[in-house]
Amino acid sequence: MAQSPAIDSRHHNRIAALHSEISSWRRDLHAHPEIGFTEFRTSAIVAEKLHAFGVDEVITGMATTGVVGIIHGQRPGPTIGLRADMDALPMQEHNDLPYRSTTDGVMHACGHDGHTAMLLGTAQLLAETRDFNGSVAVIFQPAEEGGGGARVMVDEGLFDQVDCQSVWGLHNWPELPLGTFCSLAGPVMAGIDYFDITIRGQGTHAGMPHDGIDTVLAAAHLVTAIQSVPGRNISPHDTATIGVSMFKGSDAYVVMPDETVIGGSVRYFDAAVREQAEARIRSLANGIAQGFGAEAVIDYRKNYPPAINPAAEADVAAEIAGGIVGGEHVIREHQPCMAGEDFAFMLNARPGNYIWMGSASDEHVSGKLHYPDYNFNDAAIVYGVGYWLALVDRELSGG
Repeated sequence: MAQSPAIDSRHHNRIAALHSEISSWRRDLHAHPEIGFTEFRTSAIVAEKLHAFGVDEVITGMATTGVVGIIHGQRPGPTIGLRADMDALPMQEHNDLPYRSTTDGVMHACGHDGHTAMLLGTAQLLAETRDFNGSVAVIFQPAEEGGGGARVMVDEGLFDQVDCQSVWGLHNWPELPLGTFCSLAGPVMAGIDYFDITIRGQGTHAGMPHDGIDTVLAAAHLVTAIQSVPGRNISPHDTATIGVSMFKGSDAYVVMPDETVIGGSVRYFDAAVREQAEARIRSLANGIAQGFGAEAVIDYRKNYPPAINPAAEADVAAEIAGGIVGGEHVIREHQPCMAGEDFAFMLNARPGNYIWMGSASDEHVSGKLHYPDYNFNDAAIVYGVGYWLALVDRELSGG
């Protein structure tokens, strides 16, 4: 059982009164998931609610479906940004819920429905009182799940239109107990690159392999060779993982195809490690293909940079979280996650922090992130909204 959050008395009753409504928003979003850059229903709901809350300015259409609301406080001061992601995943939901996904093959399997609903609730409460100095930008971002919506928003001038002095992100974390937070200084989420490698040669009949080039065999050798890169080319003091997750050859039992394609990802925290891994993958692909009399065509795409929390902002986030759940329930030492997170693009543009909010409890089985049985824990809403409000108090108090 999670302890009750120690939320400022100015906020506690207001959050509690709004909790069921925020939960209903979350469940509606869960029932109507949309994948990256197609969050048209979601962004329309967000914009409509921001207008209804009396938010001073609502910017729509950034990165196609992104929405930014700007809330001015009672007194002048700086601007900070609070970010939530809106997109779902191309997965079939396995939950038997009254609000299960109504869209075949799409579900909210990462809790972005909860993130969006919590930030909407925060915007409503901030707009009601405006008891802060400066302005708060609530940033609703599309396409976090591989589409790089944060990169597009930054490239389209997010921080030119809204000059945030800092930007803050929060993600539910069902591997940590409800009533805990984890604020890491330094690496928190890995950088991630994607690659596709096509091995090309003269195909042939499987019964006459000597008449052609076996591109499947060459690709299989490449798969095993690539696995040597983290263990033999990257220092054991550094971190890198390479996963080959796609392999496509012939669709027939007796055909050795002209082309075999493999694809996968490289994950890292240090830019030098990234460059070393890419160089080795290219060298291995070309060398192995040549050794089999084939050709390698390499498409290596630098996708998300690592999310690195500045130490000063990590301390601030930990202090804020400790005020809600108690310092003993704020985790400061934890292994970073090897999944990617495009909030890194915002952290590269502005100082800030990306914090994990625990959501596991005996009363609610969330499932794992990116699994078909995942379901956001609505009991976490009070912690998420409480964190956002306390962050605004801390950063825009004028003290």
